[in-house]
Amino acid sequence: METDLRDGYRRGPIGRFAVVAFASSAGGIRALSTVLGGLPADFAVPVLVVQHLPVLVVQHLDPRHETMLAEILGYRTGLQVALARDGELPVPGTVRLAPPDRHLLLGGDGRLVLVDEPRLNYVRPAADRLFFSAAAVLGAGVLACVLTGSGRDGADGVRAVKEAGGAVLAQDPGTAEFAAMPRAAVATGAVEETPVLELIARRVLARVAGAEAA
Repeated sequence: METDLRDGYRRGPIGRFAVVAFASSAGGIRALSTVLGGLPADFAVPVLVVQHLPVLVVQHLDPRHETMLAEILGYRTGLQVALARDGELPVPGTVRLAPPDRHLLLGGDGRLVLVDEPRLNYVRPAADRLFFSAAAVLGAGVLACVLTGSGRDGADGVRAVKEAGGAVLAQDPGTAEFAAMPRAAVATGAVEETPVLELIARRVLARVAGAEAA
């Protein structure tokens, strides 16, 4: 019997968080490989990811190639990585990626929602859409993290997560391959920590376990 993600949060998963959401763009495949590779296969909460792909790549992806990013990341982590499916219930030990050219949201019933709505910050999928929806549904149960990337996607979303009581990390802009996205997130004042890439998985694990000062 499936359990609503919100019910799991209300019962209190390990620590305070019900979901971890990542945003990345340019340089993101390497960054995600490092971070996801540092999380155990039995990670206690679901992971949701928005990784921008070049527009030309997205427009010309055939169904066979749509899973390429999931396969690449799947080789680097013990977590189960796949493209998100509309109506899917996120579960611990899994990573769900926003499919090319579709926004990934968390619905009011805790299930994943894929939409073809207009681009936000010139991109689709947009991390802001994921962060906004997760904050609205789970409030303090969201841990958001902005990794390397160009542009400012995710900046408005991390503010929403923080205002809802959630927590926000960003990759150290000074060491990120592309600093614009994490720098924009930091500029909002919502970011609590800016670990270097190699320490992000450790900090996420500590936060989810409830050891916020570890």
